[in-house]
Amino acid sequence: MYKLVIFDLDGTLVNSLADLGNACNEALTKFGFPTYDIEKYRYFVGDGVPMLIKRAVPADKGTDEVLAKVKAEFDVIYRRTYNRLTRPYDGIVKLVADLKAKGILTAVASNKPDEFTQVIVSDMFEAGTFSYVSGKKDGFEKKPDPGIALHIMEKLGVSPEETLFAGDSSVDMKTATNAGCDSIGCLWGFRTREELEENHAVYIAETPADIYNAAVNGK
Repeated sequence: MYKLVIFDLDGTLVNSLADLGNACNEALTKFGFPTYDIEKYRYFVGDGVPMLIKRAVPADKGTDEVLAKVKAEFDVIYRRTYNRLTRPYDGIVKLVADLKAKGILTAVASNKPDEFTQVIVSDMFEAGTFSYVSGKKDGFEKKPDPGIALHIMEKLGVSPEETLFAGDSSVDMKTATNAGCDSIGCLWGFRTREELEENHAVYIAETPADIYNAAVNGK
């Protein structure tokens, strides 16, 4: 049995694609740039907001100054619209409750800015659900750098060998590899089974219950 499960946020715990895409489209429109179908954002998100904006802004227009202005506008929009459609995936609330009941610690490690990560987790889950929550913040590189995952393990007194990292993208699978812990790829998220398997997911979860089974029966 693992002692800790670290979760990615977007595409793993919550389905935030529509709110992210709508906020980005609104920001793009303000600057006269083309917008995208929401499904396209599956491949834009996952590497933090600066990379989301860089991918969305036309390459020939993406100067540092323009990207900074679009990001600032996105932040303003997303701050007021982040929870219009974003909700936990079916079975997630039960999963984290069941893990806690089993004595398994849970945490969140996201490339989303820490401000938004904290607000969404606070809104979508009961207080005390997770033992540690972190988005992208100063002092840590974004995933797949293992820094934040290792920091969480250290804070909670758990080794990499005792940790399972759950996510929906290559970024999360690489984070687990870089941190020296096992990974489980979530098929309900934004990316494909092929991407998860190509990036060495130790387990594949078709439903949240599969994470529980891996956490309890693994190791």
